[in-house]
Amino acid sequence: MIAAQELHTDFQFSQEAESQWSSDTDFEDPDGKDAKTAKGMAAKKGKKAPGDKAKGGGARKAPGAGRVNGHHQENGMENMTLFEVVKMGKSATQSVVDDWIEAYKQDRDVALLDLINFFIQCSGCKGAVSGEMFRNMQNSEIIRKMTEEFDEDSGDYPLTMSGPQWKKFRISFCDFIAVLVRQCQYSIIYDEYMMDTIISLLTGLSDSQVRAFRHTSTLGAMKLMTALVNVALNLSINMDNTQRQYEAERNKVIAKRANDRLELLLQKRKELQENQDEIENMMNAIFKGVFVHRYRDSIAEIRAICIEEIGMWMKLYSDAFLNDSYLKYVGWTMHDKQGEVRLKCVSALQGLFYSRELGARLELFTSRFKDRIVSMTLDKEYDVAVQAIKLLTLVLQSSDEVLTAEDCESVYHLVYSAHRPIAVSAGEFLFKKLFSHRGPEEEGLPRRGRQSLNGGLIKTTVFFFLESELHEHGAYLVDSLWECGSELLKDWETMISLLLDEPAAGEEALTDGQETALVEIMLCAIRQACECHPPVGRSTGKRVLTAKEKKTQLDDRTRITEMFAVALPLLLAKYCVDIDKVTNLLQIPKYFDLDIYTTGRLEKHLDALLRQIWEVQDKHTDIEVLEACSTTYHYLSNEEFTIFNRVNIARSQLLDELVDKFNRLLEDFLQEGEEPDEDDAYQVLSTLKKISAFHNAHDLSKWDLFTSIYRLLNTGLQNGDMPEQIVIHSLQCTHYIILWHLAKVSDGGSIKGDMVTLRKQMRAFCLMCQRYLNGINNAVKEQAFTILCDLLLIFSHQIMSSGREQLEPLVFMPDSSLQVDLLNFILDQVFIDQDDENNSTDGQQDDEASKIEALHKRRNLLAAYCKLITFNVVEMNTGADVFKQYMRYYNDYGDIIKETMSKTRQIDKIQCAKTLVLSLQTLFNEMLSELGFNVDRSTSAFCGIKELARRFSLTFGLDQVKTREAIAMLHKDGIEFAFKEPSPQGPGSPPLNLSFLDVLSEFSSKLLRQDKRTVHTYLERFMTVQMALQREDCWLPLISYRNSLQARGDDDTMSVLSGISSRGSTRSKKAKPATASKRKYPEAEESSCSSSDAVWMNREQNAQTPVMMHSPVMMHSPVMMHSPVMMHSPHLTSTVLRDPKKMRPEDSYTGAYSMPTEQLPHQPVPLQQQQQQPHHHHQAAMDYNTQVTWMLTQRQQAEAHQQQERVSMQYAKMRNHMQQAIRRGSGLMEDDEEPIVEDVMMSSEDRLEDINEGMDFDTMDIDLPASKNRRERTELKPDYFDPSSIMDDSVLNVSMF
Repeated sequence: MIAAQELHTDFQFSQEAESQWSSDTDFEDPDGKDAKTAKGMAAKKGKKAPGDKAKGGGARKAPGAGRVNGHHQENGMENMTLFEVVKMGKSATQSVVDDWIEAYKQDRDVALLDLINFFIQCSGCKGAVSGEMFRNMQNSEIIRKMTEEFDEDSGDYPLTMSGPQWKKFRISFCDFIAVLVRQCQYSIIYDEYMMDTIISLLTGLSDSQVRAFRHTSTLGAMKLMTALVNVALNLSINMDNTQRQYEAERNKVIAKRANDRLELLLQKRKELQENQDEIENMMNAIFKGVFVHRYRDSIAEIRAICIEEIGMWMKLYSDAFLNDSYLKYVGWTMHDKQGEVRLKCVSALQGLFYSRELGARLELFTSRFKDRIVSMTLDKEYDVAVQAIKLLTLVLQSSDEVLTAEDCESVYHLVYSAHRPIAVSAGEFLFKKLFSHRGPEEEGLPRRGRQSLNGGLIKTTVFFFLESELHEHGAYLVDSLWECGSELLKDWETMISLLLDEPAAGEEALTDGQETALVEIMLCAIRQACECHPPVGRSTGKRVLTAKEKKTQLDDRTRITEMFAVALPLLLAKYCVDIDKVTNLLQIPKYFDLDIYTTGRLEKHLDALLRQIWEVQDKHTDIEVLEACSTTYHYLSNEEFTIFNRVNIARSQLLDELVDKFNRLLEDFLQEGEEPDEDDAYQVLSTLKKISAFHNAHDLSKWDLFTSIYRLLNTGLQNGDMPEQIVIHSLQCTHYIILWHLAKVSDGGSIKGDMVTLRKQMRAFCLMCQRYLNGINNAVKEQAFTILCDLLLIFSHQIMSSGREQLEPLVFMPDSSLQVDLLNFILDQVFIDQDDENNSTDGQQDDEASKIEALHKRRNLLAAYCKLITFNVVEMNTGADVFKQYMRYYNDYGDIIKETMSKTRQIDKIQCAKTLVLSLQTLFNEMLSELGFNVDRSTSAFCGIKELARRFSLTFGLDQVKTREAIAMLHKDGIEFAFKEPSPQGPGSPPLNLSFLDVLSEFSSKLLRQDKRTVHTYLERFMTVQMALQREDCWLPLISYRNSLQARGDDDTMSVLSGISSRGSTRSKKAKPATASKRKYPEAEESSCSSSDAVWMNREQNAQTPVMMHSPVMMHSPVMMHSPVMMHSPHLTSTVLRDPKKMRPEDSYTGAYSMPTEQLPHQPVPLQQQQQQPHHHHQAAMDYNTQVTWMLTQRQQAEAHQQQERVSMQYAKMRNHMQQAIRRGSGLMEDDEEPIVEDVMMSSEDRLEDINEGMDFDTMDIDLPASKNRRERTELKPDYFDPSSIMDDSVLNVSMF
């Protein structure tokens, strides 16, 4: 058993602690009852003789009897512990607890040892408490011993493990504790032994530094407390019943009074009171020993457990717990920094406010923490915000006076939230607040119509919608109210009555704005009923409708058709001249069930609707209204329905009239010798708008409008005085003509000559748009540009996809002049400063809304052009002028430009890299033209170019193998550009563009190590010995770029050719043997590319390859090595055998690079050729690195000879280790005299098919450092509580009231 002294320390509190908590709990004991119980809990328990006790831990059998349900079994079967039984979950919890109680009655120490080990094993501890430990060790000593045996390697324990088994285990664990207390509530829990032992163990474990112990014991203690609360509640009920029986018996007359019954009732009440006092002492011990410390634990899950359970206590046993002493813990924890804990607080309060009786007792708490609850409606965790709104809804139901108007308004605006659960909760709050209260004067009102109750509620909805000043979000308001107020929103009869009927005497009529809002709400409600999904931005994924929902949808659609087929013509007639109302009303027919027109004999109402649509298009020239009319005709003229003929006749008559009118007006408008007046221009424009709007949804090919409209556009180009709106709509209408003609040709329903006609019309129209693109009117230029981008994309090579090869004659690719015009438009109209926006906004006011609209328009223009780049319609290098704006306009167009770079890289990596370096070169040339030839690298312009290069470098990602060729080509173009122009100051000065190498160095980190050497070799072609010796500031770009190529960068730890790491190839002594799993390196991509520039260096067979150190073994190399400065050192077979960080400066790599035999044009004579010209014998060529080293490091060379022996010993030791770590099947590393360097840049004459051809990569095991075993720690880090890490500053040091 756990020693009595330990129990004493666990349950005896100091006087300060008692005085501190006396005001925080209802369990005060002025009569000394706590002292009695505490004394009993601290007293030593009687022990049996050692011979009477079972030995060992949890796996044993009670003498003379076995367990059922697979717990302790006989007949030689394996014994199972309580933990294993509960974990399996195959046995009923009731039977498991009954078995344990039976064992406890036979030997309570053995049974308690079972229970103790149950809690230990539930924590994930592999150890077990033995009988010897149970008898002789203190509680703290047992916990310390279990802590030492705790296996923390994984960090997981049953309560945190994933999987259905462990989720079920948590439920079984909690059920076991609840059933155990329930089954023991009449006798065993009062024996002052079992509960004292369990509470003492859980209290000690909850204070452990091990998270698993603390988490498991806290959950067990809280569930134990909840079970005790249920026992206390039952005792309280029994006490009340006994007291009533006692009072009833005592109030009887003396002749009928039973004194013996009075004595029994009195004795029973006394026993119940004693049991109640003991239960309260147990709860007090758990609350003060566990809850008070763990509700502020550093682990959020533990804090959440405490808050969840205290909410249960207050709800179950409100008489004892529903007071400010316990509510303050919930109020304080609402400021917790973890959303999980805040959510438990709100959920706990919801359980209390759900009951009106309990809610009335929370007045003081609500007044103190109401502001915090209101602020939680804007919680960053959506779940917390949703539950906070629901909590405020419950508060509103309990009392209307608690929440002020300001509090309610903070919830009202959430109905427009993009997060649907928040919006729906706010809609429920709004509905409860505004629509749920009915006065006595509202009783007896009609159910439908203008004078009905819903009429007033609909008006209230309209008023709220207008006051919110978010008129364009009507669909969001309807969606928020749909779940709680769908019956109100579906009362379309009342809405129609409010719009059509005259107001009654004394009734205030709706204003024009209110009628407009009501029409919008009515349309949104119709859409919600027919589509059954939230508006754009709120959809939570595609949801399949249930059978009931589908039936409701069909019924609503039928009702809408029957109602609005009659009412819509009347509404259109009343509001015919109102643009906003008509636009919304004309959208209603697309939700009709058109069969009802026939089945319901509503043809006359269809004719009325068609007449009203004709009236609307005749009176309006607004494009939105005209498009609504066109869309309505398109929906009604469905060939599947019997009303098609009727609608088609009306549509044909309308279009005939429009085309005839347009042709007549056009002839008058284009008469020679007369200037058109404004009236004629207006008539042509209005008719052209209507034709264009109808052509968008209807095929008008039979009217042959192309000739007349093309004539109009051509006249506008010749005269130059055509109104811009006429030109814009003419371009748009011609665009529709081309597209409808293409659709007809694609379907195969056209005659043979149609394709030729379409090709001619399309090319002529593109030329016309190009001519307008070069005009002066910005609006016309934007329209021409947009149409050109669409047509070029449609008639590109993509048109032949999906088996449409017959359309190949229609393919149209822009010529160079058109590409230049498109690019110039983008540069002039898109990449402009914010102050210059008036050039493209057509005189709009300079306010925030107009700026946003103008930015949106420019983004669309840029996106249209970038699509031409990504689909290979225009040359990729034209994107250089777009890419160079990446940094300057990052906030406006950064996402578009970045996505374009990503798409172009997927198409052609090398061409994309050439485009990127071209954009940098363009910016560099612009800087030279502005600042002059003397480049100051500290200027903002140069720093901006370098920062842009850094951003470009980041876009290549981390896989250097995939981008190998592209990065190499980028360096090649950059080097050529840097040395392209000679210095204007003379031969001794650096080249004009030499500073560009400083920009190019931003890409050096993306080169593989062997590619750095090859790029360095290419750089030497352009250098002279004088350049190598220069150290002035003007030569710093060359110096820094060379250093970036020569550095053995730590970031390049993996050699693609050797296949092993160059950092840590040696293994520690504790390294595990190699396993079968080996690290595989990606194969290099093929070096062949579409451009001939991709292979641009000739690797000659007799080229001088890099030499690391001189050795006699070099004599056996198949290639003769030459080095003027040979440093004698041991022979190294590979660079991977030596750590770059450990190499001495004199051992660092200097090589004799391969040089071309021919002289590059317009370049200084290279260093090697200058040295070879005076000598005609075969002297080893000295490269500039070797010569500089020879002149400046004579002393270092002498020291290198002296340290040869030391290096040899280090090398031998290193090689010994490497032989254990590296296994090369072919012995490649053992035979090579030099690192194998395969140039990624090769000459076109000696082109290789595969850059890695003949390279058989091997793999090696890379051992990570062995992680420190947590068992070796001398002690665990204490888990101290830091209030600032859990709660906000606002709640710290703040009293409850």
